[in-house]
Amino acid sequence: MALTKIERRKRIKLRIRKNISGTKEMPRLSVFRSNKQIYVQIIDDVNGQTLLSVSSKEKEIAAKEGITKIEQAKLVGKLAAEKSKESGITSVVFDRSGYLYHGRIKALAEAAREGGLKF
Repeated sequence: MALTKIERRKRIKLRIRKNISGTKEMPRLSVFRSNKQIYVQIIDDVNGQTLLSVSSKEKEIAAKEGITKIEQAKLVGKLAAEKSKESGITSVVFDRSGYLYHGRIKALAEAAREGGLKF
């Protein structure tokens, strides 16, 4: 029997997570994508704490109506880069959480890179 899309993503996520871990110097940038929103967390896995989080529900992003989900992801990536610079984070490890690297995930990653994050 074939795997469902969710089971497949969980397998890929576990395979990625056994190799990727965030530290205080180089935290993990984790992405979660729902059907309507996109969320980003910058996580220190050693201490088990979230250093900052950004989502498409932020006031400056949610206030913009009529934008596509890809444009929304670009804004989230840019805002994540700005907030991480303010908190002194310059480089991260990118965790795509089992999602394919295209569409919204790719747009978010490229916008974060343009914003100054290195990964």
